[in-house]
Amino acid sequence: MTDSLNQPLRLAFAGTPEFAAQALDATLAAGYEVAMVFTQPDRPAGRGMALQASAVKKRALAANIPVYQPRSLRLDGRYADDAMAAQAAMRAVQMDVMIVAAYGLILPAWVLQWPRLGCINIHASLLPRWRGAAPIHRAIEAGDSQTGICMMQMDEGLDTGGILRQQAIPIHAHHTTASLHDELAVLGGQLLLSTLADLAQGPVIAQAQASEGVCYAHKIEKSESAIDWTLPAEVIARRIRAFDPFPGASCSDGVETLKVWAADVVPEPTGAPPGTWLTSERYPLLVTCGQGALHVKVVQRPGGKRISAAAFVAGLGPHHPLWQRGE
Repeated sequence: MTDSLNQPLRLAFAGTPEFAAQALDATLAAGYEVAMVFTQPDRPAGRGMALQASAVKKRALAANIPVYQPRSLRLDGRYADDAMAAQAAMRAVQMDVMIVAAYGLILPAWVLQWPRLGCINIHASLLPRWRGAAPIHRAIEAGDSQTGICMMQMDEGLDTGGILRQQAIPIHAHHTTASLHDELAVLGGQLLLSTLADLAQGPVIAQAQASEGVCYAHKIEKSESAIDWTLPAEVIARRIRAFDPFPGASCSDGVETLKVWAADVVPEPTGAPPGTWLTSERYPLLVTCGQGALHVKVVQRPGGKRISAAAFVAGLGPHHPLWQRGE
């Protein structure tokens, strides 16, 4: 433990993706000892669909931390055996705090009550805005001017617990979910260390969330990727950024389905109906929308890499359906 702490905190950690792994890295780098880690079971991934360990599991194993991967923590559910094994492991070690970051499993009351100081969650929004599974995506999609990290004292509700610490950062026009995620992951680790330092001094009273301004960040579905060109260009542009890297924003050029990864809003009307594809020296690929148009800048063909729209258009013949009708 670091000398700056009045007393050592006995920590457990629950998380799965890279966002959580960075918080685990920050905790270990600061000198905290993590007694046990909980993460999602290995999942098939890649072309071969081989089982892949989560980012958190990889970090934990590298640090020689015991890893537990229950499929559920519900003692009365389908995977009750997993939950009971996890409960036995937890009861064998008295914890002060469990750190939770993008774990992916609901924590029942018996887990929340296990650590002496409870469970604290690193949540990537300014609660109560964007409770739920996809706060980064939804903040960009909605056009929010800022987001941030909340350190939340967990309760049995969905992201309804009191706030221990929070910090806001601006959302810029260049932010995608990928780039904003990376900034928030770093901030989450920093705010976690500040919160742990607070807890080491003694119990901290969490501030209740506001009752107004509650939003729910629904999980991102693949079906949301299809671009509706009748929407305003500004709305489509935000979705393109929000759905990068997953699931991507997709459309048809009349032959195949393309992913659109970057586009700028062109507010001037073109006079063409929504979904019309145009090209000019200034705009190699311009698509009209319900309001304004989008200067498409980066696309991806099936099985290919991301390329500039100019390179894509240069490879099309003059009789390609792209130039015959809007999609």
